Amino acid sequence: MRVVTANVNGIRAAVRRGGLAWLAAADADVICLQEVRATQAQVAEQLKDSVFATWHVAHAESADKGRNGVAVLTPNEPQAVRIGVGDESFATSGRWVEVDIDSGCGPLTIASVYIHSGEVGTARQDDKYRFLQAVDRRLDALKRRATRRKGHALIAGDFNIAHAEVDIKNWKGNRKNAGFLLEERAHLDRWFGAPGSGSGPWIDLGRSLGGPGPGPYTWWSWRGKGFDTDGGWRIDYVAATKGLAAQAHTATVGKAPSYAERWSDHAPLTVDFSGLG
Repeated sequence: MRVVTANVNGIRAAVRRGGLAWLAAADADVICLQEVRATQAQVAEQLKDSVFATWHVAHAESADKGRNGVAVLTPNEPQAVRIGVGDESFATSGRWVEVDIDSGCGPLTIASVYIHSGEVGTARQDDKYRFLQAVDRRLDALKRRATRRKGHALIAGDFNIAHAEVDIKNWKGNRKNAGFLLEERAHLDRWFGAPGSGSGPWIDLGRSLGGPGPGPYTWWSWRGKGFDTDGGWRIDYVAATKGLAAQAHTATVGKAPSYAERWSDHAPLTVDFSGLG
């Protein structure tokens, strides 16, 4: 099974820049998208002439038009679709959608998530912390559910947090900025354990399979020379419960060959699993 996660930075813009062609060529079994920034009808319009025209799209649309939005694309209709992280204040925020599928190796829940970027000293950062607390609770529930059902769970998306110094090029200059605050990173410690330890209830597959770092990064600003100098952040993740993680064998960041060939400010992350499908 191949899972791809990609923050498309607006699906309509990504399609114009070649993102849909890239995703079609990726030969994925599951695709998780973030920052879709479109209605369900607009998503269908973008996909209608592609290989994904017949795929099922589980889409959590944001009530704020043109913002946020997450989706999980699968070749067949999932057994169930759930929108929202469990906190009603985020029910229409377009930040969490999960599906249940049959992996061929037990029940599998897959969630696509877009965590707030935040901004220190503002209500945006308060919202980010409240959402992270809701994610804490949902991940605990998903793990318990997977154990009870003798299955697995996977969460993929843009977390907008770099876990450790090896996950951000300019870590010294960002210690007081949203995305690298100790309070934010503590949530990733809860999920994954201390950086590089693999001791948490969830395994960060981008790190466990991607080497000790620095990098590989998944986001670079559109502005300046950050892309050319690889001055990026690793903020896009695929994380799995331990039984599923044991079947993962490859994680690849699809960084564009050049600035001109970028179709998002993020690069997609692809993880391959054995024994599933």
